[in-house]
Amino acid sequence: MEHPDARSTEPDEDLASREPVDPEEKPSPAPPNELELRLAEVEDRWHRAAADLDNTRKRAARELALARDAERARAASVFLPVVDGLQDAVSYAKQVNEGLAEGMESIREQAVGALERLGYPRIDEVGVPFDPRIHEVLSVVERGDVPPRTVVAVARLGFGTPERLLRPAGVVVTAAGE
Repeated sequence: MEHPDARSTEPDEDLASREPVDPEEKPSPAPPNELELRLAEVEDRWHRAAADLDNTRKRAARELALARDAERARAASVFLPVVDGLQDAVSYAKQVNEGLAEGMESIREQAVGALERLGYPRIDEVGVPFDPRIHEVLSVVERGDVPPRTVVAVARLGFGTPERLLRPAGVVVTAAGE
């Protein structure tokens, strides 16, 4: 048995087969496959962040539109009593002075026009079928010359559309057929 301090005179194969090491050469940080995986992960995170930002932008736009519509409805609903009061004043003025009534009717039309510009068109059609989405029945009458469930008079103006109703029109309709 050889002494552990004794050195073999044969060349060490492991040392001989090694390439010389350049002291300034830096080892590669990661194999290319690992770099591609890292790049794919970063790109995925970037796409997700961009999608989140886009979703946030769309959500904020929807919420802003809803808030704007709610404020528009609030402002328009405050204006409804003015329109109703002007209608009552026009009715009274017609009994007293036709010229005064015409002037007040003009002002009432301006008020109705303001509601229309806010996105709430008037509902005042007569001769149309009753639509519970935009009409409120105030009275029912029997009329043989008009089809059943037809609006024959508008007692109170309504404003809006079926999708966005400010106030239903108060109407008189014909009785439903039996």
